[in-house]
Amino acid sequence: MRFSLIPRETKFFDMFVEDARNVLTAARLLEQFFRNYDDRERLASQLLDAEHAGDQMSHEIGRKLESTFVTPFDREDIHALISRLDDILDLIEEVADTCILYNIDAPTPAAIQQAEIIVRQCEQLAEGLGKLRTFKGVDPFWIEIHRLENEGDRIARQAVAELFKQGQDTMDVIKWKDVYALLEKAIDSAEDAANVIERIVVKHA
Repeated sequence: MRFSLIPRETKFFDMFVEDARNVLTAARLLEQFFRNYDDRERLASQLLDAEHAGDQMSHEIGRKLESTFVTPFDREDIHALISRLDDILDLIEEVADTCILYNIDAPTPAAIQQAEIIVRQCEQLAEGLGKLRTFKGVDPFWIEIHRLENEGDRIARQAVAELFKQGQDTMDVIKWKDVYALLEKAIDSAEDAANVIERIVVKHA
């Protein structure tokens, strides 16, 4: 067990949870975006608000990091964690923005499934970060995130294969390949965040 004569700043843990909950809010908005596609403009606007809120949270954590002498764990891991959460949020917002930019008429079942995966991953991230303060009991969360990433890979491969099986319009194929790729990147970024959490816990085990 490690001891320190200087108390560590624990406010960071609350800030990580707040950041992760905002990412979860965005993930749920993305799922709504696909499920209520006629309302996509309004939901995309809400996603942009969530993305801006996430940027603000990242800046606040960064400022606190600069002014804190003893952090709860390594500074590079704090930077990595907020960067990975930022990546998820940026990609979620980009998915919605791309769908509108490409004038996509309707979502596919695969896109909805991928969005569901992202929501479930973000739920695990938010819950896992809520337990990070003790560095205990976090393993099930990153294990489930890894499992969900594998499920997301399977959905993405099938979705792309379907694009070519159905003989769709070439432009539609190009559009959906881009959207599926962004969704897959968001899923991968959630796994990256889980990897950072795992690394933090291992260091403090």
